[in-house]
Amino acid sequence: MSKRTQYPHGVPCWVENLQPDPAAAARFYAELFGWEHSGPGAMPDGSDYLVAELHGAEVAGLATLPSAPEPVAPQWMTHVRVDSVAAAAERARAAGGSVLAGPLDVLPAGRLAVIADPAGAALCAWEPAAREGAQRVNEPGAWSMSVLSTPDPDGAKRFYSALFGWETDEFEVGGEAVTLWRVPGYVGGEPEQPVSCEVVAAMRATGADRAQPARWDVDFWIADADAAARTAAAHGGSVLAPPHDAVPFRRAVIADPAGAQLSLSQLVPVTQT
Repeated sequence: MSKRTQYPHGVPCWVENLQPDPAAAARFYAELFGWEHSGPGAMPDGSDYLVAELHGAEVAGLATLPSAPEPVAPQWMTHVRVDSVAAAAERARAAGGSVLAGPLDVLPAGRLAVIADPAGAALCAWEPAAREGAQRVNEPGAWSMSVLSTPDPDGAKRFYSALFGWETDEFEVGGEAVTLWRVPGYVGGEPEQPVSCEVVAAMRATGADRAQPARWDVDFWIADADAAARTAAAHGGSVLAPPHDAVPFRRAVIADPAGAQLSLSQLVPVTQT
């Protein structure tokens, strides 16, 4: 269990689920994670916004899908803490990315810009006011990690280094090679996690021949991956990848009833022999 009261520049701090019906999504996630929800609140455009709480602490947001010329699919969005959203937007453009929305005020919570990297994966730069970020992470029912899947890992390394100052390490999880993003000097994570405490996100290469576009996904810790997959299916979600072992985790990939995808990870203690 990790309680958080602040996040330094460059560290992912919040996740938000864009939904056609935030109230319906809230019911699903209450069954899956045991979340309670405060609200409804409202965004500057008047759309609904619910804040998910776990044990009385804020852990995620459920927002109404934004109006846009191109349809926006239900999805989880990762927010990265920055000292200045305006400066982050300028760095993104200079590094070959684009600014899809903002900078804009979402008061009293903070200020944001939606940024896409050169391959098209989108996330938010977040300059906090009243909401610093998730107050609990790395425990069952809470967000743990965001993962970039991209056909251009070398381009992503250059872009996110310029944007957030991220550095990289290579790691293997369940036989799969992944790149770990880290913020030098940051202390996060949990003692039982098998990676450096400086790690803030991860990346996997999809291969240029794959049809999947670049995207940021989110991973939540869960106490029992098999039970969670059954719960998701029983309440209108779908199981995209059934529970499987990926040492040191047991993992599943699901989608909520609206189609927003997320992974679930059960940390399995390593048995000493």
